[in-house]
Amino acid sequence: MGHGIDRERLRRADLAAPVHGVRAPIDSVEFIDAVALVMRPDQFFSHTTAAAIWGAPLPQSVRSVGPVHVSTARDGCRMRRPGVAAHRLDRPRTVEHRGFPVSVPAQMWFECAGVLERDALVAIGDHLVGASGLATADDLRASIRPGTRFALAARRALDLVRAGAESPQETWLRLAVVEAGFPEPELNVNVHDGAGRFLGRVDMAWEEFGIALEYDGDHHRERDTFRHDQRRDNGFVANDWLVIHATASDAHRPAVLFERLRQAFEVRAVRSRRPSA
Repeated sequence: MGHGIDRERLRRADLAAPVHGVRAPIDSVEFIDAVALVMRPDQFFSHTTAAAIWGAPLPQSVRSVGPVHVSTARDGCRMRRPGVAAHRLDRPRTVEHRGFPVSVPAQMWFECAGVLERDALVAIGDHLVGASGLATADDLRASIRPGTRFALAARRALDLVRAGAESPQETWLRLAVVEAGFPEPELNVNVHDGAGRFLGRVDMAWEEFGIALEYDGDHHRERDTFRHDQRRDNGFVANDWLVIHATASDAHRPAVLFERLRQAFEVRAVRSRRPSA
């Protein structure tokens, strides 16, 4: 066949034909482009597809599988195309972003309450109210439609959304340590020494205990970043801070991380119980 693609490849389940003559991976930009060509004026991208267009973080399982979510306003006919999950929404709020009609960020977040687990929904919320500036917590709250099927799930997730998280990994880490029974940490804390000199910024901290928790992504292994982290941590240690580092592997084996944290809090508890000289 043309373009070096054989018939067997075109029959693979990860490909779909949203329009005649086009077969593309469901999770690809090409597939979304093709669907956009056949959308009516009352249709728009929604749910996790809108989240991807807005640049919000999504679980790998969602990014790599699809489907593409297309919603229709009010009583319009739903789109029926291979690889498309069709919805009908009453009084939707939409805007054009990156050339596509999409749900506004706050509405997109509420739509995702129906298709994502809690932690993934919290991660999107953290992204929207954080550095992206795409929505506020009040916007998210106003997007929840009382009495609808996923209103309770959205409210529970909103209670956990924080403006300071800067990555979905930081969101996971914060939720994990709180669920393990530790106090909720402050996010992205600037640490100073006793003379007021800036020592560094940490992902999470319990300032009253002098404990910092850092999530080290792959970029922390780069030479310059590693050296910067070493210098900063040395300054923390010299000023009686305990610094604990978490990595992606801790998501699969969090017990080791939790034990390190438990030991850190125990060290601080023992110190606080010592009689003053």
